[in-house]
Amino acid sequence: MTEQDRPLGLEAGGTGPATPGPGRPWLRLVLVALVSLAAGVAGTALFPRGQRPAGPESPAMSPPGERKIAFYRSPMDPSVHSDKPAKDEMGMDFVPVYEDELQGASSAVSGRAVVTISPERRQLLGVRSEEVKKIRRAHRIRTVGRVVVDERRLRHIHTKYDGYVERLYVDYTGKLVRRGEPLLSIYSPELVATQEEYLLAHRAQTSLARSAVRSAAQGSIDLREAARQRLLLWDIRPADIEKLEKAGQVTRTLDVYADIGGYVVQKMAFQGMRVTPADTLYDIADLSHLWVLADVYEYNLRSLALGTEGRISVASMPEKEWKGNVTYISPTVEERTRTIKVRLEVDNSGAELKPDMYADVFLHVDLGEGLVVPDGAVINAGDRRLVFLDRGEGRFEPREVKVGIKVNGGGLQVISGLSEGDRVVTSANFLLDSESSLKGALSGMSSADKGAAAPAAHDPSQHQH
Repeated sequence: MTEQDRPLGLEAGGTGPATPGPGRPWLRLVLVALVSLAAGVAGTALFPRGQRPAGPESPAMSPPGERKIAFYRSPMDPSVHSDKPAKDEMGMDFVPVYEDELQGASSAVSGRAVVTISPERRQLLGVRSEEVKKIRRAHRIRTVGRVVVDERRLRHIHTKYDGYVERLYVDYTGKLVRRGEPLLSIYSPELVATQEEYLLAHRAQTSLARSAVRSAAQGSIDLREAARQRLLLWDIRPADIEKLEKAGQVTRTLDVYADIGGYVVQKMAFQGMRVTPADTLYDIADLSHLWVLADVYEYNLRSLALGTEGRISVASMPEKEWKGNVTYISPTVEERTRTIKVRLEVDNSGAELKPDMYADVFLHVDLGEGLVVPDGAVINAGDRRLVFLDRGEGRFEPREVKVGIKVNGGGLQVISGLSEGDRVVTSANFLLDSESSLKGALSGMSSADKGAAAPAAHDPSQHQH
């Protein structure tokens, strides 16, 4: 093999790499170029653009055309910062804060700043936004209630005279009675005497009707009418008075009748008891129409009104619903439960609802047309409610809003702070709020430093916690 045919990089008679001799200057240049290129590629892979390590003696500045560092802050306490790279007492590196992060950071919300995020980071965080719309709003209040008797359809049966119970026709609680049905018969000496007076006056009127003395005839008529009125005021029926006239003799006992149809919900009368006008003998309730008393929390009071439609269901018949309207709202609040009694009237012609049943009550409130914001977009920041507006191109602006109650289908009623067509962030907004709060704090510190007459560099060693 001649000198020209020997492979490049091998000496004659050897297999190791050839050492460039003084007679081969071109080979030396090739090796130097390869080493320089390898070093450049390794440096680019380890330290991407804008993240070159700065030595302890390097000034806090970057090459032209790249982001400029305003200062460095402590990773544990943002109020501690320095104008050069440093470490805190735990050995953690200070975080650089760039000037473009401090520019345009002010917003209308105190303590918050406008946040700008790159498309790659938005996708990584999962930032999404929705449009604020004007829709027909409705609110559903769910609560519990109790079925009770309609007080207007409850009758307490008693007499207006003293007497004794001779016979019970209705002798147990829960019996269904019809209107006009006899309940019991009573013997009353006072009632017997009044019947006798009426019969005497009736006979006198009959005999003096053809009398020539006009005053005598009129006196008998007045006496009869007075006795009749006394019987009527004691709730003796006109039919019983006519029966008394035809019979011409006193009836020892008279019946007491039901003046309403319904169920006997309470019975106090018993055989032989002495009764007075103060004694209640029966309680009869018409259960074809009932009340439902529901408890509504006071924060829902503003959306309630008379006539509000409601639906009622009970555990024994979950497949069925009853409709009713609010007819009464209590003027007072229950001190212990902080609730307000609301009354709904329900038709119970099928007798399926029973008094003292517990019921689930759903009140449907029409709030009219207005703006609605997704409830996931609102952040509770102490005594404030915040949302982030999507301004496009990765800019997110904090906005303070005032919201009302939750509406059907999801979302919160907007009272102020937003307009139709605004886009609000609905996911990852808590991360945006953290960055906005931190950026607002850093912007405030930067403004304070610029306002100082002679700003001095902070020495992190002087901040001991």
